[in-house]
Amino acid sequence: MTKNTALVVSAHSADFVWRAGGAIALHAAAGWDVTVVCLSYGERGESAKLWRKPGMTLEKVKSERQVEAENAARHLGVADIQFWDLGDYPITLGKDVLFRLADLYRAVRPSWVMTHSRLDPYNADHVAVSAFAQEARIVAQAHGHDPATPVIGAPPVYLFEPHQPEQCSWKPDTILNITDAWDKKRAAIECMQGQEHLWEYYTRVALQRGVQGGRNSGTPMTYGEAYESVFPAVVTTLG
Repeated sequence: MTKNTALVVSAHSADFVWRAGGAIALHAAAGWDVTVVCLSYGERGESAKLWRKPGMTLEKVKSERQVEAENAARHLGVADIQFWDLGDYPITLGKDVLFRLADLYRAVRPSWVMTHSRLDPYNADHVAVSAFAQEARIVAQAHGHDPATPVIGAPPVYLFEPHQPEQCSWKPDTILNITDAWDKKRAAIECMQGQEHLWEYYTRVALQRGVQGGRNSGTPMTYGEAYESVFPAVVTTLG
């Protein structure tokens, strides 16, 4: 039997934890294979605590960030985590890497994809990766790209929550109840030692989305994750 699969395209090595950890853990527990691609370690702009250590170097920061992300991925049940080391502040995304990601789409054949918001005035890497992930999806659907490999279908794309959504014109239309996966997500969050200042912030975000999810569904929940969908949902019934 073919396994259900999903793909998370994360600009930096911690983004998938803060923003999609609950979704990953829930689906992994249900038997899905979730692939996470960390295009950058976040070694320049998102590792301030590590840079304060005496004798720190760029390669040491990358190494520590990778260990953190791998530990977090184990807590979440990630099937495959990849580190592409494409630089940070700025990230470098070219045609070769675009084709590499398109080929990964075809290899994974995801039922859904998650990546960053389309706008973020605080983080140009996030914006670039959002467009990049969606362009790779388009290439993976093109029959003329590597004709020997079957094209993918039309997996829905969900944009996970940016750090300051009001400034990013990000409007969630989907809230996932991650209460059953919260312990795994919190354990993953605590693996990200280089950004300890965000642990409680993203705990509060999850609690807030839980309240909103309960209010919008009539079903009580404690923790939630919110996403903005890129494409309309196609359904056979309403409700």
